[in-house]
Amino acid sequence: MFKWLLFVSILLLYGSGAIAQEEIRVVVLPFEVHAPERIDYLRGQIRDLVEKQLKDEGVVVMESGEPREGLPGIEEGGLNGLRTLGLRVGADFVIWGSLTRIGKRFSLDVKVMESYGVAPPEPVYVEGEDLETLLDSVQRLARDLGMKIFRREKVAEVIITGNKRIESEAIKRIMKTKKGDIYLAKHLQDDLKSIYKMGYFGDVRVEVSSTPIGKVVTFRVAENETIRNIRIKDNKKFDDEKIKDVISVRSGSILNINKLQGDLKQIENLYKEKGYHYIKVTYETKPVPENRADLDFIIAEGEKVLIKAISFEGNKAYDSETLKDLMKTEEKGFFSWLTSSGDLDHEVLELDASKIAAYYHNHGYIQAKVAEPKLAYEGKWIDINIKIDEGPQFKVGKVDIEGALIQPKSELLKKIKITKENVYNRELIREDVLTLQDIYSDAGYAYADISPRIDQDPKKLTANVTYLINKGSPVYFEKIIITGNTKTRDKVIRRELMVYEQELFSGKRLKRGARNLYRLEFFEDIKVNTTKGSADDKMILKIDVTEKPTGAFSFGAGYSSMEDLFAMASISQRNLFGRAQILNVRAQLGGRTTTYTVSFTEPWLFDIPLSAGFDLYDTTRDYDTYDKDSLGGTLRFGYPVFDYTRASLSYNYDRAEIENLTDDASSLVKDMKGTNVAHTLTGVLRRDSRDRIFNPTEGSNNSITVKHAGAPMGGDIGFTKYVGDSGWYIPLFWDTVGLLHGRIGYIHDVPDYKEPVWERFYLGGMNSVRGYDWRDISPRDEKTDDKIGGNKMVQFNVEFIFPLVKEAGLMGVLFHDWGNAYNDGEDIDLGELRRSAGYGFRWYSPIGPIRLECGYILDDKQGQKREHRWEFSMGMAF
Repeated sequence: MFKWLLFVSILLLYGSGAIAQEEIRVVVLPFEVHAPERIDYLRGQIRDLVEKQLKDEGVVVMESGEPREGLPGIEEGGLNGLRTLGLRVGADFVIWGSLTRIGKRFSLDVKVMESYGVAPPEPVYVEGEDLETLLDSVQRLARDLGMKIFRREKVAEVIITGNKRIESEAIKRIMKTKKGDIYLAKHLQDDLKSIYKMGYFGDVRVEVSSTPIGKVVTFRVAENETIRNIRIKDNKKFDDEKIKDVISVRSGSILNINKLQGDLKQIENLYKEKGYHYIKVTYETKPVPENRADLDFIIAEGEKVLIKAISFEGNKAYDSETLKDLMKTEEKGFFSWLTSSGDLDHEVLELDASKIAAYYHNHGYIQAKVAEPKLAYEGKWIDINIKIDEGPQFKVGKVDIEGALIQPKSELLKKIKITKENVYNRELIREDVLTLQDIYSDAGYAYADISPRIDQDPKKLTANVTYLINKGSPVYFEKIIITGNTKTRDKVIRRELMVYEQELFSGKRLKRGARNLYRLEFFEDIKVNTTKGSADDKMILKIDVTEKPTGAFSFGAGYSSMEDLFAMASISQRNLFGRAQILNVRAQLGGRTTTYTVSFTEPWLFDIPLSAGFDLYDTTRDYDTYDKDSLGGTLRFGYPVFDYTRASLSYNYDRAEIENLTDDASSLVKDMKGTNVAHTLTGVLRRDSRDRIFNPTEGSNNSITVKHAGAPMGGDIGFTKYVGDSGWYIPLFWDTVGLLHGRIGYIHDVPDYKEPVWERFYLGGMNSVRGYDWRDISPRDEKTDDKIGGNKMVQFNVEFIFPLVKEAGLMGVLFHDWGNAYNDGEDIDLGELRRSAGYGFRWYSPIGPIRLECGYILDDKQGQKREHRWEFSMGMAF
């Protein structure tokens, strides 16, 4: 470094004779103006512009001592008079000239002459188009004048030598000296510093030579060594790979001092995050042949430093324990090795101080101030002290709304929360601003400006809150631009958005549209951005989606007491041909069940939200006391009727063969022996506001289902079945979600028709009362003990869903289930509900949704208490 600084100093004093410039003085005279119109005001303005540009070039401008509007008598004195003026004011050069305008074009004709000697003046001129470009022309004129005054030359060539791995163009990009520019020696000093700051060079030198076409500038660089090996020494807390993950230098790269200094900081930060605040990291380089070097990071870890105590000063309204509960930073506890309590993270501590301040501001202490936490280190301990100036507590005074109101003030005041509070709450005021913005945005005022004005009364200790509203102009969607969809068609996305081009902006409908897109489950990510359009009242909506696989190959295999060994597989596509059509082909082969199913759904028939679809199936089932072979199909239709609400109607034809009855089959089963034809109509009214289908975080799914077979449609089967289902997803804390689910059902027969035993109610299994086997909860025939199902049922489920690895979408679940099915003549008895509890895992993996759950039986019916059962389902995406 010393050698480099010495070289620069010598260069500044002696290099090329141009870096240390002799001071040049000039005097500039007013310009003559020749134009058809009167623009004499430019005489002095052009002079001022020329003087300013020359000063920027390093020239000293002298005052002439004459009026700036003109210098009478100069022309009469000729060139001698101009030289005399220059000598009188101490100028080395005299500059004068004229502006001539013909049509739109103009020319600046200037002469520059030495005050000393008898050399004739040298001409300089530039031309331009329109007077609006006059400033640019004057800048070019000043540059050319500088070349005359300083006898400047242009840079003929810039040469970089000595570099082997760093490209010359990469070096030239950071330099001020460019080929074709005026040669300025002062730029060389800046270029030397810039090249050295790149960090790749241990030595940088510059040479300048003159040629008939200009200056040739040569920069000679010496590259640092190439790193051969990187070694970490004396590290115990972290292994080598962990440390190498946070540094940027790599084997084979050129040693860069700047990056190296940054890597030292990164290693120190890694240790400090784990409490090693006395960490010291240095480095050593050991040269090896062929301009290479081994790089060693030497680590002095020191002792781990933990937080011993957190104390507060000035807190009177809230005790220290209350304030500590607000903080993520904790004192060292007994289980610190497990919970990381006692570890210091400066960023987290800053956030904690902000949380405390926010807590005060949300409880009326408007003037509360929380100082930056003070840290005191003593050995391996840290004491943290936080000073608080609480100030007085303010109550809410008058609440008002001013400005452009689109609803009566009384109606707007009902929708804000601060009116219901006793003490001032900053967070509620922020929520009120968002509420009012939503109201205005739903009315088309996308750029409505709403700000609260807080007037404090220190005597009454009240805070008057006034919401000031500037609604602006209504905004319309000018364009909707959709990007990122390589498979899904634009119209599939547009029809879910619920906003349209040339229509009034609506923030509520736009949020709903984004929610609809997420519910499609076609996209990994959806970015919704708005920008101003071609006018203030127009907006461009940009939807950028990242698609994910929508096809799935699902499979499963296992063993159960019901099926013995079984396997299932299905191929489905939820976005067929990018049209959002759904196709599913499924097969299940087991010891007791064989099923083949094909289904198709068109969600927007005739380009209206009318869904239509069909199902075809062939199922053979070996029940305990009979075999059932069903062949049939279903035709389905659905249409949205309210917000989040859809009504659907389906017709099913089913031909079931009941055979191979055992002697202990119930009478209900024996009545079904032979061929049974059913014509069934099913009506469903469903309201589904979940934010997504798998692992939802909020919303609800509620439905009422009525199925009817028999008269007047005919067939052998007759029944009417009613089922009510309601599930509510409630956001809780720390990204956890609660689920409350209930289901109730009732079925009755139709006179002169057979009531199918398989339509009655059975509980148990993955989506029912977990821990019990499928259909395990059922009334039994008094004579044969055969499961005959109930004509009524009730089921409840409570779940607590929490993230395990949030980034990967891995969730954990704790659940408690209740339910039972009741026979004819029995009343629903909530005291007789079967109960289970358990836990499980849910993961939306790259191969599709996976559920793994284990339920433990809690009731003592049939001697099953404490028995447990695992259930598993998985899908593969493609």
